[in-house]
Amino acid sequence: MKLAAPPRPRRIPQEDDFTSWLRSPAVTARIGVWLGVTFGLAFVTGVISHWAQTPAPWLPFPTSPSWGYRVTQGVHVISGTAAVPLLLVKLWTVFPKLVARPPKSLGALLAHGLERISIGVLVASAIFQLASGLANSAQWYPWHFHFRATHYAVAWIAIGSLLVHIAVKLPIVRAAFAADVDDTAQDRPGMAAGPGVLTRRGLLRTTWTAAGVAVLATAGATVPWLRHVSVLAVRSGTGPGGVPINHTAAERGVVSSATSAAYRLVVAYDGRETSYTLAELRAMPQATASLPIACVEGWSAGATWTGVPVRDLLARAGAPARSQVIVRSLQSSGGERYSYLAPNFTEDPRTLLALRLHGEPLSLDHGFPCRLIAPDRPGVLQTKWVGRLEVTR
Repeated sequence: MKLAAPPRPRRIPQEDDFTSWLRSPAVTARIGVWLGVTFGLAFVTGVISHWAQTPAPWLPFPTSPSWGYRVTQGVHVISGTAAVPLLLVKLWTVFPKLVARPPKSLGALLAHGLERISIGVLVASAIFQLASGLANSAQWYPWHFHFRATHYAVAWIAIGSLLVHIAVKLPIVRAAFAADVDDTAQDRPGMAAGPGVLTRRGLLRTTWTAAGVAVLATAGATVPWLRHVSVLAVRSGTGPGGVPINHTAAERGVVSSATSAAYRLVVAYDGRETSYTLAELRAMPQATASLPIACVEGWSAGATWTGVPVRDLLARAGAPARSQVIVRSLQSSGGERYSYLAPNFTEDPRTLLALRLHGEPLSLDHGFPCRLIAPDRPGVLQTKWVGRLEVTR
């Protein structure tokens, strides 16, 4: 009986196996520039978001313009979304270089190794940032680490490796932009001499179109007039008063406590506590402010809120101007169960303990009986179902 020959080992692809005319530095450089722009925008706006959520930053987060966080966080999510097709196409164009044989000389081998390490870190951190960011936008958390802290830390790794990559590749990028996109001077030996089914300009136009479609499909969460075409937007603007809801009262277990006749708002200062019924809060002088609510997932909505200015409540308790306050919710779990109000927020007359939305009493899911609303502040910090205001200094 004749024995079957053992299977031949699978051949590892080599750089020379990829001959497409499209895998050229001329294409890679042009896509890379726009990928760098989107990553730069996402990084800067991400740092702003992290600053806005820091409990007591050394530099207070501003209260004006009131729409500032709405814009920066919208840009953050939109630029991150646009980066996805750009990154995929760029990785496709440079893949042959990732499997290139290392040089033999020690100096060239060292440079090659350092470049590969920087590229590996850049690719890994970029994929992590985009994948985790998109999952966060969809409020899907298939991990056990703290998203904000990890996302922020990896952002610095990504931007650092990106700067190293730019420094290494800058001569190639400059040469690519100095010549026409069809120029073959920088192409690898053995590449096809001309276009096949798709030209380089066609690939670039397709990439720009894909990025544009990705933006239009998601930007409606931030830009209201795009909501009819943003089929992938995680929040469409539906909800009581046209303001979306992330977490309901039932999810947070506050239905009974928020609707109880025994509800009291407690203002604590200097060892003393002053409590108010909902009727007493409604009887106080009210203020109205048009303030957007903007969440870290990228969605936002404009709204008109009516309620008692927080600084008036603190003054009634005898607290000094520009006090720092902890706002505590009736909910006993969840990351939104409390937030910090810095002195510039407590002093701003637009910072309200809101009782109404668009002139109507708050719905239970929007924070009834009262919620915090303040200008230029992430939605995660606009505490709902407020039970206590504690003056800390």
